[in-house]
Amino acid sequence: MSDIHVLIVDDEEALVRSLSYALRGEGMRISTAGSGEAALELLAEETTGIDIVLLDLGLPGIDGLATLDGIRQLHARLPVIMISAHGDTRAAVQAVKSGATDYLTKPFELDDLLATITSTLSLARCEEPAVAVSDELAAGLLGHSPAMSTLHAAVGRIARSSATRILLLGESGTGKTLVAQALHNHSGRGGQPFIEVNCAALPEQLIEAELFGSEKGAYTGAHQKRAGLVSQANGGTLFLDEIGELPLALQAKLLHFLENGSYRAVGANAASSADVRVVAATNRDLADDVQSGRFREDLFYRLNVITLDIPSLRERGEDVLLLAEHFARRQAVEEGVEPIRFLPDSAQALARHRWPGNVRELKNLVERLTILSPGQAISVAMLPSALQGLQIEPLVLGEQLELAERDLVTDALSRASGHKGLAASLLGISRHALKRRLHRLGLDRSTER
Repeated sequence: MSDIHVLIVDDEEALVRSLSYALRGEGMRISTAGSGEAALELLAEETTGIDIVLLDLGLPGIDGLATLDGIRQLHARLPVIMISAHGDTRAAVQAVKSGATDYLTKPFELDDLLATITSTLSLARCEEPAVAVSDELAAGLLGHSPAMSTLHAAVGRIARSSATRILLLGESGTGKTLVAQALHNHSGRGGQPFIEVNCAALPEQLIEAELFGSEKGAYTGAHQKRAGLVSQANGGTLFLDEIGELPLALQAKLLHFLENGSYRAVGANAASSADVRVVAATNRDLADDVQSGRFREDLFYRLNVITLDIPSLRERGEDVLLLAEHFARRQAVEEGVEPIRFLPDSAQALARHRWPGNVRELKNLVERLTILSPGQAISVAMLPSALQGLQIEPLVLGEQLELAERDLVTDALSRASGHKGLAASLLGISRHALKRRLHRLGLDRSTER
C-alpha cells in the first residue's frame, strides 16, 4: 500500500501522531490538518495529490459533516473515511449517507484501518472485486493457497451478484467478519452503511429493539423513539454474526423481514421496510440445530441459498507463515519496534500446528512474541510448548514406527529362515500383506523360500 497519500483531519494530536507513524510504516505519505477549515484549505490546492481522507466527526469550528460537504464540493470522488467516537455510530452512518465512503469507531485497531483504506481505495478506483491476492479483500484474508484463491474468486462473484441473503460458514477465528466486509465493499452497496450485529452479545430482551427499533415508551427505559440497526443499514449490508445464537422468538420476525423486507419496530402500529443485503455467519451446524429444535427450519432454508465456506487456517498450507509475517509487521508498527523473524525450525512448527483458534490464534501468538521478544529471530524453543512438541513429534513417531516394523519383519524372517510364507504366519498377516511391507521397507530382495 505504498505511494498512497493520506490526509488525517483530527484535533487529537496524540492520535494524529500515532496514526501518522503507523501509516508511514506502511509506506504511505501523510498530511495532517487540525480543523475542517485547515483541511479544506489544503484540499483547495490542486497539487496536493491526496488519495484518501481520514476525517473526525467532532472537530473544532466546522464539524466533520460540514467538512465532508466542503470536501465533496472540492473533490466529488475523493474517498473519505469518517472517524467517530464511541457512541456516535448513528452520526457516522448519517455521514456515510451524506457521501462518506466508510466509517470507523474509536478506538479501532490498525488492521481495521488498513483493511478499510485498502477496500475503500479499491472501490474508488473501480477495480475488479478482489480476486487477486494483491487486493487482499481485507487485511487478514491474505493467502496464495488454493483454498484462499477459491475464496477470493467466490467473494468477487457473490459481491457482484444480486443475492441479498448470504450465509457464511466457518470455524471461530477464520475471518467471517472480514469476508462479510469484503462482500459489502466490492458490491454495488459499497458506498452505503455496513452494520454489524453480534447476535450472541446482545441481551435477549433487547435484541429485537436493537434490530428493528422501538417507539417511545415501548418498554421500560425507552424514553425516546429509537431507530434500529435494520433501518440504519438501509441501502447497505446488515451482518448478523453468530446467527445460530438468535432466540427462537426473534427468528420468526427475522424470517418475515428476510421474506419481504418488512418489519415492525417494538411498540409501533405500522410496519416499515428496508432494502438490505443480509449476510449471516455461524460456526455452528445449523442443520443439527434444526433437528434439535434450536433453529427454525424455514429460516435455515431462507438463509441457505448462497453459502460460502471459510477455510480453517490448517487448510491453508503456506499461508500460515505469510500471515505470521504480515501480523509481525503490523504488530511491530503498533509497538514501535523491529518486527520479529521466524527461523526455519519455528516456521516448520507454525506450519505443522493445527491452529484450533485459526487466524485469531496466530495473530495473538505473534502479538505475544512481539511484546516479549521484540525484533528477535524466533526459534522453536521460544514458541509455546504445544507448538514445540508438534515441531518434532510427527517425524520422530513416524521414524519409530518404521524402525519397529522393520525389526519385527526382519526378526520373523530370521526365525522362519527366510521363508516368507512362514514369516507371514508368525506375524499374523497374509503373505500378500507381508510382501507389501517388504517392498515398502526395502526388504523385498530377500530370497524366496
